[in-house]
Amino acid sequence: MNSLIFETVDKQEMKSTNELFPIFLKLQNFHTLLLGAGNVGLEKLTALVGNDPLANILVVATEVSSEFESFASGYPHVHIEKRFFEESDLDGISLIILATDNRGLHEYIYELAKERGILLNVADTPDLCDLYLGSIVKKGNLKVAISTNGKSPTFAKRLKEVLNDALPNEIDETLDRLNAVRDSLKGDFSYKVRKLNEITAGLVDKPKTLTISLLTFRLMIGTAVLLVLIIFALLLWRF
Repeated sequence: MNSLIFETVDKQEMKSTNELFPIFLKLQNFHTLLLGAGNVGLEKLTALVGNDPLANILVVATEVSSEFESFASGYPHVHIEKRFFEESDLDGISLIILATDNRGLHEYIYELAKERGILLNVADTPDLCDLYLGSIVKKGNLKVAISTNGKSPTFAKRLKEVLNDALPNEIDETLDRLNAVRDSLKGDFSYKVRKLNEITAGLVDKPKTLTISLLTFRLMIGTAVLLVLIIFALLLWRF
């Protein structure tokens, strides 16, 4: 009896945790379908090719904004077809991104994607998503993806700004040097790991700029919380 209770509690605790698995994909090795070519579609396309300019993307939309078409023209692996979605569009596709305002169509494609085992992202619809496109901080070879488990993309965007300011632009030079050091090290794997740990130990010392940025971030969060409390107070007073 007790073991059954503990098992139930453990499962409940597991469900309450952040269960998203962070992963970095080589998009050029897959084929992506993007449905929708308006403002949201442009945002999704920008995120895709901004991380992999050689990503293979099929865009299907009945209407394509001039901004979208102009931007897409700079990427030869992005193909646009102005028409309605067809089930055959899913042939050979590994990732689907839906960026239309048609919930019914999204639910239909969701079922098709499940049947075919295709990963799906739907703009502003977490319940239909297999994955989220996180905010990205990129400094040369360093790439940091930020996720709030689908709770607040706005918060992730602000944190991205803080990290982007805090991380020095010269960090790519540091990575190149560390890579050269790693290649020059002799010995087995454990020896290389130990030496690299010794070399990079100083990187964990908090630089002054990072401390200032984190303080700014805390103040920003405190201000946001205060604004939320004020809004709730006004709503309670009004009603």
